[in-house]
Amino acid sequence: MYLYKIELEQTNGLSWLIVLAETDEQAFEAVDANLEKHYIKKPAVRSAAIIEKKRVVSGNGYILDPQQEQ
Repeated sequence: MYLYKIELEQTNGLSWLIVLAETDEQAFEAVDANLEKHYIKKPAVRSAAIIEKKRVVSGNGYILDPQQEQ
C-alpha cells in the first residue's frame, strides 16, 4: 500500500488529495469519489497529478505547507 499526494487543478485553483491505494490507477480512481464526498457540487478538474508517493510505514505522512504548494 502507498500513500499518495495528488494535486488537483480546478477552475478555481489548486487542491490536494491524500489517499491510500495499492496502485497508481486505484489512486486516480479515488479522486472522483473523494471529490463527490467533499463538495456539494463536484468541481470540474482540469488535471490530476501524483506529486508524491510513499510506501505506508508507521510514521510516514505529509506536511501540507501552503507556501510550498503554490
